[in-house]
Amino acid sequence: MTAIAPLSWGTTYIAITELLPSGHPLFAGVMRALPAGLIALAVTRVLPRGEWWWKAAVLGVLNIGVFTALLFIAAERLPGGVAATLAAAQPLVVAVLAVVILREQPSAWRIVWGVTGVAGVGLVAIGPEAALDATGLAAGLISAASMALGLTLTKRWGRPAGAGPTAFAGWQLAAGGLFLLVVTLVVEGPPPAIDATAALGYLWLGLVGGLIAYVLWFRGIGVLPVTSVAVLVLLSPLVAAGLGALLLGQTLGPVQLAGFGLCLLAIVAGQLPAPTFSPRRPTPVQEETAR
Repeated sequence: MTAIAPLSWGTTYIAITELLPSGHPLFAGVMRALPAGLIALAVTRVLPRGEWWWKAAVLGVLNIGVFTALLFIAAERLPGGVAATLAAAQPLVVAVLAVVILREQPSAWRIVWGVTGVAGVGLVAIGPEAALDATGLAAGLISAASMALGLTLTKRWGRPAGAGPTAFAGWQLAAGGLFLLVVTLVVEGPPPAIDATAALGYLWLGLVGGLIAYVLWFRGIGVLPVTSVAVLVLLSPLVAAGLGALLLGQTLGPVQLAGFGLCLLAIVAGQLPAPTFSPRRPTPVQEETAR
């Protein structure tokens, strides 16, 4: 169920390019977050209490606000493959933060499969025409770090009593959406005209990619290991590449298919505990020889 969230986020690129007005990517982020947050608040009628006002605001800005704004900046200044590969570094950042914030033991298993996932996304998405831009690279890396920190803090702080996954997601979507609204008005100015096609795109982003996805995502964070949740993010660039091949006629060659395989292997391995090796007990003959 948690995997539904990154699967739906993988449709964001094609929704923005094929359904929505061009030149307003941040407004698309607002429409994905803010209406979904307000709907969740209206349905649950549960508001934060005490310290959860500032905690929900921090989590919303990290998980949704800063993450979305910087991700769109990276997508504008870098080829899509480079931006996707930077976003795929999130499981590696989570593996480090889990040690620092959650006091988990360092895990070479998580690091190895995190690197494997990044390599797989790189093979799928980065073409020979890829060019690097310092601002875009910084935005992509900070975007991945922002959501990784938000994910880890969500696991650390948990969910307050009396707040279900829908209310918890609504707090963060509303906070992140308000942050994005301010950024959008400053950067992009007034919203664009919305026709029937754009309305369909915004409805998809807000209902499926916003409300449903984040409710399942934060529910999953509560019941799964944080590193297992983080590696599921690798599904997003795979869906984006698959939709590009299916709907836009983009070609997936042997290298891209090999990258798909590496990503899927990393996702599956990321759900498994690290193997443990117990020392072999000496045989009776070896014990007798030792004597």
